[in-house]
Amino acid sequence: MSKRALIFINGDLPDLDAARRILEPDAFMIAVDGGTRHLLALGLLPSVVIGDLDSLDPAHLLTLEKNHVEIIQHPKDKDETDLELALNYALDLGYRNIRLVAALGGRLDHTLGNLSLLTNPSLAGLELRIEDGVEEAFFVRRQAQIHGRAGETVSLLPWNGDVTGIQTEGLRWPLRHETLKAHKTRGISNEMVSDVAKISIDSGLLLCIHSANYKKE
Repeated sequence: MSKRALIFINGDLPDLDAARRILEPDAFMIAVDGGTRHLLALGLLPSVVIGDLDSLDPAHLLTLEKNHVEIIQHPKDKDETDLELALNYALDLGYRNIRLVAALGGRLDHTLGNLSLLTNPSLAGLELRIEDGVEEAFFVRRQAQIHGRAGETVSLLPWNGDVTGIQTEGLRWPLRHETLKAHKTRGISNEMVSDVAKISIDSGLLLCIHSANYKKE
């Protein structure tokens, strides 16, 4: 089994070339309904397509069927979003390193719902991030690292309450065992000063958003 699962959602994918940076030759690639368009634009076929197929382009469906891609169709009337179904599918297969691609942008309700999925306590031990080659978002529960370049933007947002005991390394404005309050914006737009930044917290749930200074070669 490949080490990482990539789940392509039907949100915005800002730059196809940047997205290629997160592809791996042996990655298991799941397309969530209309997210199929992103993989096809990259010249790739998904390993499986999951969803109610309400946003899947008919021409793309023909391409999938022609190439015998597995399609798992769910009814439109359901309690879970297509992404939640796809994430559960990857977990059932045993994947613990998962990237959600094109999970941001488009409908605000879906964007917030996609972020909320990552807060499930049962996912705490996973390497689970939203990532598209330009921006990544993930939750810090105890400690985490950000790999990037000096000058790139890092924003830290308390989620569902205050976050205490925050300590950072490798950021222009360090936090030294401090608290970020949920109703304040202090953690917005920090800046990396090295290729690796480190974050640790004592309590709470901290949303980290890292924006890369991607430039085409």
